[in-house]
Amino acid sequence: MKKISTKYNFTEEDPWRVFRIMSEFVEGFEVLSKVGPAVTVFGSARISPDDKYYKLATQIAKALSKAGYTIITGAGPGMMEAANKGAFEAKGRSVGLNIEVPKIQRANPYVKELLEFKYFFIRKVMFAKYSVAFIIMPGGFGTLDEFYEAATLVQTQRMKPFPIIMVGSEYWKGMITWIKNTMLKKGCISPQDLKIFKVVDTPKQVVSEIKNFYKKSRK
Repeated sequence: MKKISTKYNFTEEDPWRVFRIMSEFVEGFEVLSKVGPAVTVFGSARISPDDKYYKLATQIAKALSKAGYTIITGAGPGMMEAANKGAFEAKGRSVGLNIEVPKIQRANPYVKELLEFKYFFIRKVMFAKYSVAFIIMPGGFGTLDEFYEAATLVQTQRMKPFPIIMVGSEYWKGMITWIKNTMLKKGCISPQDLKIFKVVDTPKQVVSEIKNFYKKSRK
């Protein structure tokens, strides 16, 4: 008699996992195709509501909502909550793309349209496919991951150029200096690559960068 193992077999699970992946893509495409021009705001989940950058993210989202943009975030706390809050207070569209992680991340109370994802890579596709701009607020490894991936996709022409806006020159200055003085000087990037992103400090600058980018692209 053949003994059947009850242990989890990763290779046997893989074919069935395809259906879960397909369902997440289908649901994401169906919902997000209807949100209109959207801007995704990235940033640390660890920033508290009394932090100056939390307040700035709220103001930026308000300004973008009033300019007609849907706000998309990762649905969590910190900067994500701040951006969804700004959209909510401006009576704009507030969307959250939540991720299932070992420690359950509950969607913040300002998310009014919620999608749940098991796979990070599908969630990333949704951010990129349905955003006309990325706003990179101060954050940690996850925020840097989103920034560098977007920059790489534009650099390698896997995506058309679009506004990648880093907010907080004080916060990002060390990294920008390193990019210029180390990466650029070593020839690991070209001077043209520095134009892939912009660094600003105010909500007005964020809105202007996005509007000016698309105004120029229509010419």
